[in-house]
Amino acid sequence: MTDIAIQSVLAQMRAMQARAEGFQASPALEKPSGEFTTVMKSAIDHVNATQKAAGEMTKAYEAGKDVEIADVMVSLQKANIEFQATVQVRNKMVEAYQQIMNMPI
Repeated sequence: MTDIAIQSVLAQMRAMQARAEGFQASPALEKPSGEFTTVMKSAIDHVNATQKAAGEMTKAYEAGKDVEIADVMVSLQKANIEFQATVQVRNKMVEAYQQIMNMPI
């Protein structure tokens, strides 16, 4: 990598860090500890729980229970965003694995 490319990547990382500092991390994912597989399992479980909660809220709304449509839409969007983020992490892990496998020995 050239020096200019490295500086560009560092500038992008600093900008992303500045944006991320304004957001509060999810308590379940705030301080990962243990092995990588344990952290990934807990993250996937968290996404699964969010999707189940959104599904239950949708069913409650469809059944005519006292649930606001705005709450249903927000929970569905949260579940969707978390799922998309998980898919992107998976894609990056597969890409890293493929790069490692293609390295000459």
